[in-house]
Amino acid sequence: MPSDQVLVDLSGEWELSDTSGEHRCPMVLPGDAITALHSAGHLPDPYWGRNEYDCRWVAERDWVLRRTVTLDDPAVALVISGLDTVAEVWWNGTRVLQAENAFRTYDVPLGTVAKAGENDVEIRFPAITRVASERAAAQPFPVPISKNCPIPDGNLIRKPACDFGWDWNIALAPFGVIGEISLRRLAPVRIMSLTTRQHFDKTDGSVDLWVSLDVAAESDGRITLSFAGQEQEIAVFGTDGEKRFLTCFTLDAPDLWWPAGQGAQPLYHLTATCGDQRIARRIGFRQIELDTTKDAAGARFAFKVNGRDVFAKGANWIPADALAGRITPEKTRDLLQSAVDANMNMIRIWGGGRYEDDWFYDICDELGLMVWQDFMFACNLYPSDPDFLKEVDAEAREQVARLQHHACIALWCGDNELVGALDWYDCSRENRDTYLVNYDRLNRTIETALRETDPEATWWPSSPSLGPMDFRDGWHVDGQGDMHFWSVWHENRDFDHYRDVAPRFCSEFGFQSYPSMDVIRTFADPADWNISNPVFESHQKNVGGNERIAATMFRYFRWPERFEDFVWLSQLQQGLAIRTAVEQWRSLKPHCMGTLYWQLNDTWPVCSWASLDYGGGWKLLHHMARRFYAPQLALVRPAEDGWQVWAVNDAPDNVTLQVEAHALTLTGETRALGSGTVTPGPTALHAFDIAREALAEDEVILLKWEGGGTTASDIFAPRPWKNYDLRPSEATVSATRTGAHWTVTLTGGSAPAFFATVEASVPGRISDAAVHLMPGQTLDLSFTPADPSAEPTFTLRDLESATRTHR
Repeated sequence: MPSDQVLVDLSGEWELSDTSGEHRCPMVLPGDAITALHSAGHLPDPYWGRNEYDCRWVAERDWVLRRTVTLDDPAVALVISGLDTVAEVWWNGTRVLQAENAFRTYDVPLGTVAKAGENDVEIRFPAITRVASERAAAQPFPVPISKNCPIPDGNLIRKPACDFGWDWNIALAPFGVIGEISLRRLAPVRIMSLTTRQHFDKTDGSVDLWVSLDVAAESDGRITLSFAGQEQEIAVFGTDGEKRFLTCFTLDAPDLWWPAGQGAQPLYHLTATCGDQRIARRIGFRQIELDTTKDAAGARFAFKVNGRDVFAKGANWIPADALAGRITPEKTRDLLQSAVDANMNMIRIWGGGRYEDDWFYDICDELGLMVWQDFMFACNLYPSDPDFLKEVDAEAREQVARLQHHACIALWCGDNELVGALDWYDCSRENRDTYLVNYDRLNRTIETALRETDPEATWWPSSPSLGPMDFRDGWHVDGQGDMHFWSVWHENRDFDHYRDVAPRFCSEFGFQSYPSMDVIRTFADPADWNISNPVFESHQKNVGGNERIAATMFRYFRWPERFEDFVWLSQLQQGLAIRTAVEQWRSLKPHCMGTLYWQLNDTWPVCSWASLDYGGGWKLLHHMARRFYAPQLALVRPAEDGWQVWAVNDAPDNVTLQVEAHALTLTGETRALGSGTVTPGPTALHAFDIAREALAEDEVILLKWEGGGTTASDIFAPRPWKNYDLRPSEATVSATRTGAHWTVTLTGGSAPAFFATVEASVPGRISDAAVHLMPGQTLDLSFTPADPSAEPTFTLRDLESATRTHR
């Protein structure tokens, strides 16, 4: 519970040592030990080359953090959040805390063990690998962990699952304190918890905000609440002990909070003051519902915000860094802003990471990013013994109480892929009844904690799922629930396979690419720039991933000869894969009402499914997402006798779109193929058809549309691009400085430059990429270097130049 009761802030420098005494160095809290050991020279950069494997020994040793604390008044309690993970806190030689869960906050009155003057404090971390294996051995039946985790048995430990490795993450199992660590003064009256509830069911347009406070009182006191210009006081008596107080504020016709693209995000300030304790919340008034009503196809899966259907457009979120000590609000805001800049309105906080800090959800509130919040369980099987479930219950109740007031929270989901995991392991396949009961105990513990803490929360049992109490394999079911569709990537299928399913809501699908060259330079020397090199293979955590990227490239493109072209082309094909899926499924609206691709961001420099590089740079997919997630979109869908043109609109109001299709030759000539005027609203509309015989083999479709203040265009190639004899575009690039930015001008040459991309010699962000530049066309882009004083040079890459034969 954030408050102003901090008497002594214990963040800052501590001393870290292993119990053998071999390693000793400063460690700054909040932070993680891997970062501290690297900063002190005890470890190489874990992200460079193959250094990961030279750093794993850290998780196999016992460690201690030490410092002294001087107190004037020893009547204090120790507060620690984000204590990662199994740890003991010792104060003046007495153990005061045995911690088991990185997702909990511990509040421990120190009593007589604290003293005036100097106090010795230790946090002892046993080797997490040893603890995990001991707990696995103690289980009454096997509890397997995902094959994604090279460090075993992490599913027995309540810390981020991906810390033990994932198919996109480094495996270091870091430890430390990543949240608050402080001493608070003991107060005779204290607010233990504050939650809110909004009541909209009124005929006069007013809204009630109910505030619930759990208070512990040892003497009389007073709590002052302030909200939107109103103030209330609650009298508390020492005879109350632990008691819940309920009060209500009413606002006449408050401004409503909307997701990005649907309206504004007004936030009202709520404060509760009790002596030195002050709790602050920002409240956005909104109603978010998950509509699962039955229909002809099965059952809907649609988010309704303030009574309006909203198509969810977004991506999956994983931790901003593999090492929590490197995460900052500024870097994270940049990632989330990039999501909004790409026309996203939802992120899914995936269950193998962590519940994010308060400031993360504050940012989402401000930006209008709805949050699908998983509880932190992913892909593994988990125990269901009483001690484990007791931890889960406490974790869920704390996290729900902490986060439930945020306007951005749209849904709480029990886990990621745990129902599917029942069929992944021999033991659970052979004894499914046992493991299903085991899973149900865990899932019911989470649901019960959620509903008792926030009765009005939206609950979904798992992802993917067909719905409550339905434990069938629902990964590819079209009629109901949410879908994870991985066949294109994991089965090496063609992109058009995305068109074979019609999800109600696809919450995971993805395609890999390599990180951009400026990121590759941070972990590999030029001598290692080869995807079969051990350095590159160590930065590709998905088994067979490099092979699938290469096989797809053979399927769709002429083979690039230069490594830089190969990297660029991998990003282009990633963008085309996800564009195919999103456009197809958006055209099914309202049957399909959401697409969240895997994944938005990276935790370290790695080959992955992310559209944002580690560090926040935009891959080609992210530039393309800004276009295929645009509020108004026209698109081409293959049909049996040619192609269909569809129009989609996600804006609050209906928008009339004028859509034209043209045949485009490889030298830039065009001729009309068809046109139509449509007004899509809640339903995507079929605009017109293009007959197969209307298009020559060496032509592609140029689609243009206008309406709603938008003028846009795109290219659809009916055949793989390798079948087209592209001409050198002879396009040129020039640049001039404009303050801290550069204006980069592209001028078309003698032939179209397909997917034209400006690349700078220094890190930075270009305003657009993978654009189609027509002969004679002039296009101005903006480039912002990471270092404002940099003097970049610019080059232009397009599909022809990247796949050209160099003699």
